[in-house]
Amino acid sequence: MTKQQKTALIENLSSEFKSSKAIAVCDYKGLTVKELESLRASARSSAAKVQVVKNTLASIALKNSGIEGLEFKENNLFVWGEDQISLAKTICKFSQSVGGKLVIKTGYFEGEVVDAKHIDAVSKLPSKEELIGMLLSVWTAPARYFVTGLDNLRKQKEEA
Repeated sequence: MTKQQKTALIENLSSEFKSSKAIAVCDYKGLTVKELESLRASARSSAAKVQVVKNTLASIALKNSGIEGLEFKENNLFVWGEDQISLAKTICKFSQSVGGKLVIKTGYFEGEVVDAKHIDAVSKLPSKEELIGMLLSVWTAPARYFVTGLDNLRKQKEEA
């Protein structure tokens, strides 16, 4: 990789990391190319990006983005996106599907460095769409009960 290519990659990653709200760093030893492509496809569907980046280049890009506190050792796979819940769900679900070959090392969620346990806990939360559905169900409950009550009253009046 030439110096010019490295500079372009650092600039691209810096802007990507700066605009993302969730970054996860994973160990991908033992994954086949086909499995990595499967991870990329599932990440793409949840608006996340996956890339293997050299540690020095990633460190520079993260520092340029104002993100500090992440330390890298060995080979790393970076996954980043806008929604931390969908990102965590994608990573954890994929890790389980490949028998734990993908190991979550650390992450950066909403301005804080987090560990693998935190990412796993976030993956168990309901998604944004599920939360909106729950909220709408709670909001419409009084109206639903009122209509049901009126319907029961109408049936009672018809029987009498």
